[in-house]
Amino acid sequence: MTDQGPEEQDRPGVDVVIAVHTPERPIARAVRSVLDHNGQGTRLTVVCHNIDTAQIRAAVDPAHRDQVRWLEHHDGQRRPAGPFNAGIEAATGEYVAIMGSDDTLQPGAVSSWYWLAQRTGAEAVIARLERGGRAVPTPPTRPWRRTRLDGVKDRLCYRSAPLGLVSTATIARLGLRLDEAVATGDDVGFVTRLWFHAAVAFDRRGPAYVIGEDAADRITYSARPVAEELKFLTRLLRQHWFTRLDLTQRRAAVVKYLRIHLFGAVYHRPDPQTWTAAERADLAQVARALLQAAPGCEAVLSLADRALLDAICTADGAGSALVDLAVARRHHGRPGTLLTRDPLHLLAREAPLRMMAASVLTR
Repeated sequence: MTDQGPEEQDRPGVDVVIAVHTPERPIARAVRSVLDHNGQGTRLTVVCHNIDTAQIRAAVDPAHRDQVRWLEHHDGQRRPAGPFNAGIEAATGEYVAIMGSDDTLQPGAVSSWYWLAQRTGAEAVIARLERGGRAVPTPPTRPWRRTRLDGVKDRLCYRSAPLGLVSTATIARLGLRLDEAVATGDDVGFVTRLWFHAAVAFDRRGPAYVIGEDAADRITYSARPVAEELKFLTRLLRQHWFTRLDLTQRRAAVVKYLRIHLFGAVYHRPDPQTWTAAERADLAQVARALLQAAPGCEAVLSLADRALLDAICTADGAGSALVDLAVARRHHGRPGTLLTRDPLHLLAREAPLRMMAASVLTR
């Protein structure tokens, strides 16, 4: 690893880390959004992943090149966890923020997060997200709540990435690392542990972290076997810290894993031919592991979700039926997507009615 750039600050307020693996990404735009609008006390580190610094440096505006701390990380992997871990480990600031190379920050975002943390004593600050000019309504927290968020009551697991600030002391205390052994979901364990063991605030009205949509080569979007895509879940469920969460916390996490990751794996494979017997068996194995990790979690799912979950667990039937069920559960507002199998769970915190209401208010 090389280290080039401006003189070391004794202890910047925030270390922002951007990982990039090709000069084809809009790295100049990302760098500009950090350096031009966040004042003193913010240090930017760009981690060049499996590529020489000179190639990435040349893609950045000349006025910004010497304001960046440049690191190289060579691991031969097409996975983002390695360079992000390297950048986090190199951080000496009070807080660290990670950022994708095709994403941007609205003016003043880092400053807004930092001062919210300073005022409230938060160990982590959740950034407001936008994509394509529209708010991304995650996590669907209790309405208007900004401080002392609770992992269960505020459904924090629906924020799958640590976008915003995390205290470097908290990272050290909890031993947080992105999982370098998986191709996707490397940050899910990181944030799950953070949401249940740290003081969290939500910058609900501040400048947004803007998710870019113009990168055609996002590593995590590449097609891969379902067992590989969901490997992060099977690894996470075996972690000692996860098994020590109480049942309510594990249910809150696993319901999210079912809805977003398990069901999403089906929805994003719409070709029925994809669902061979082997793929169906691997999907069923992950589903059973999730249900065993948090018994009773499925009770809050909608009728449409339960139909898909049942089909996944049986691991038989036509692939087209599986795909049709994954599409049907996304027809929001219909009775099948609003009602629970057991009416006693209709108004549960994680049930569809309250989830949808919270998501609307988060916008």
